[in-house]
Amino acid sequence: MTGLFPDRAGPGAGRCPATPLYGPQLDGDALPQLYEELRQRHGPVAPVTIAPGIDAWLVLGHRELLRLTREEQDFSHDPRRWTLLREGRVPPDSPILPMVGWRPALLFADGQQHRRMRAAVADALSRVNGHELRRTVRTAAERLIVSFAERGEADLVPHYARRLPLQVITTLLGLDDRTGQQLVQAIAGTVAANADSVNASRRMGAILMRLIEEKRRAPGDDVTSALLRHPARLSDEEVLHNLVVMFVAGNQTTVNWIATTLRILLTDPGFRSSLAGGRLSVDDALDLVLWRFPPTQNFPARYATRDLRFGGQDVRAGDMLILGLAAANTDPEVLPPGGRPVVGNRSHLAFGAGPHTCPAQDPARLIARTAVDTIRHRLPDMELSVPERELAWVKSPWSKGLAALPVRFTDPRLSLPDAAPHPPAAPQGERR
Repeated sequence: MTGLFPDRAGPGAGRCPATPLYGPQLDGDALPQLYEELRQRHGPVAPVTIAPGIDAWLVLGHRELLRLTREEQDFSHDPRRWTLLREGRVPPDSPILPMVGWRPALLFADGQQHRRMRAAVADALSRVNGHELRRTVRTAAERLIVSFAERGEADLVPHYARRLPLQVITTLLGLDDRTGQQLVQAIAGTVAANADSVNASRRMGAILMRLIEEKRRAPGDDVTSALLRHPARLSDEEVLHNLVVMFVAGNQTTVNWIATTLRILLTDPGFRSSLAGGRLSVDDALDLVLWRFPPTQNFPARYATRDLRFGGQDVRAGDMLILGLAAANTDPEVLPPGGRPVVGNRSHLAFGAGPHTCPAQDPARLIARTAVDTIRHRLPDMELSVPERELAWVKSPWSKGLAALPVRFTDPRLSLPDAAPHPPAAPQGERR
C-alpha cells in the first residue's frame, strides 16, 4: 500500500512513493524490516503517511535524529507551524490529531517556554520518593499475581503489564482507583489512532480537569499538587496538558516496555539464562529491549522552520518530521561491529534526545524493573502458552505494543502483600 504526495512540495513532493505507517499491515514483527527497506530506498529520511492524506518525513538516521532533536532553530516543536494544519488539510476528527495537535505543554514548546514548563515537570517528578515508589509497585505487582495465580494461566498484557502502571499512575496523580481506570481507558483510546481517538482525548481531558480542580481546593502529596504549587505558576490548562504529556506517553511506553521484556524472557532462552545466571541484570535486560524493541517506535513531531536539505531530502518550511526512534537505534552507521549494542550501553534513543529528552524515564525504569523482577521470581516456570508467531500486536503508528501475552505456569511462589501500599509521596520540602 503506497501513495504519492501531491505536487505541492512536501514529503515526497510527488516524486517518491510514500509508505504508510498505519493500517492492518502494521505488524510489530515486520517493523524492523520495514525501517531497513525505507533506509535502503530513501536514506536516513524517508517520506511516509501517518494517516490518510497526512504526509510526513520519518527520520531513520541516528545522526539526523540527533540534529532534529537538538537544533530548535531549524526544527520546532510547535505544530502551529505545520503546513497541513495551517491550510486546513487535517480533518478535525483525524485519528492522529489528539497526538499531534497543539497543547500548552512542554512537548509542544520551544526555548524559554519549554524550559519553564519542563522545570515544573522535572521538579514534580524528582520529588517522588523512590523507595516508596518501589514498594508501591512491588505491592501492586504481587497483588496482581495473586489475583490470577490459582488459574495457572494469565494474559500478561491485560492482567499485568497494563494494570500495573495504571495503579501506580493513579497513586502518583492522586486519583482514586475507579477514576484511574477511566483515565487509562481514555489514554489507550487516545493513542490508538482510530475513529474514537478524538472522543477518548476529550474524556481524558475532562477527568484530569476535575482532578486539578479538586487538588486546587485540597492539595496532597502527589504529582498533580506538586505541579500546581510550583514557582513556575502553571495555569490549570498548562497543568492538565503537561499531565497528558507525562502520563499518555509514560503509561503506554511503560506497558510496552514491561510486556516486551517479558516476551523476550519467554521466547529467548539465552536471554533468560543470562538473567537467571547473573550474567545480565534486570536493568541490562531493560536496556537491551530499549535498543532492539523500543516501546515507542516513532514519536511526533518536529516542524521545519525553513526550507533546507536534510538527510538527502528537500524539506520545506512547515513539513512534519517524525522521530524514528526504533530505526535510529539500528542505524548501521553507529552500531558496533556485529550490529548489536554492548550490554550497559544507554546511548539508545528510546527516550529521545536533546532538550526534550523524556523527564520521566527514571520512574518509568523503576516501575518496569520492579514489575519484571517481581513476576519472574513469583512465577519462575511461566512459559508462553501459544506459539510466538501467533502473538498479536496493537496497530499504531507510534508504538510497538503486544495486544496479548498468554502464559501458563504450575509453581507460583506467592508472598501475600501488606494490607495496603504506601503511596509514593511528593512532599513540598526536603525529601527528593
